[in-house]
Amino acid sequence: MVTVDVLGALRVTVDGRPAPLRGPMQGAVLARLVVAAGAVVSADRLIEDLWQGEPPPKASGALQAHISYLRRALEPHRPPRAPARVVISQAPGYALRAEPTTVDAWHFERLLATAAIEPDLSTRYRTLDTALSLWRGPALAAYADSDWAAPEITRLTDMRWTAMEQRADAALRLDRPAEAATTLHRLVADHPERETAARL
Repeated sequence: MVTVDVLGALRVTVDGRPAPLRGPMQGAVLARLVVAAGAVVSADRLIEDLWQGEPPPKASGALQAHISYLRRALEPHRPPRAPARVVISQAPGYALRAEPTTVDAWHFERLLATAAIEPDLSTRYRTLDTALSLWRGPALAAYADSDWAAPEITRLTDMRWTAMEQRADAALRLDRPAEAATTLHRLVADHPERETAARL
């Protein structure tokens, strides 16, 4: 099983062991596909994003090489010429095929959606706590200076703050004010514009 974590430094495992990625570009390819949330990213878009508008003369071949090495790292036991099952080819480019629970950003988003419709307060709190425990640092930390990552970093970070507010709200309703206060004081101090946090 392949797991990909981007809520912090990029971390990739295959069957519980670190995947042997060859250099930062393969990690960037994988992170870019994570941002696409399973949708196909065209080869042209990948080239534009990964080389930040300044691709080398043979960028298409370089991209194919990075994809090939990435596939070997993620599927070390795939027979020769067998179709890839994780990083797949689909016109006009490539996509990441993974279960939502194996990509921390995807899992986080699903847990938030689950918590939003959970009527039981204790279960909602636990779901939000599980979601927030997936974070190990800033989202897509290694790619903060990349234009392709910036919107997703902003979106995921805002969702993290929202989850913190919702967990604090649940803690207050569960008569755990000290726990809520610890989170809220820190959140309001760092982000005074968060009206919900200030109100809570």
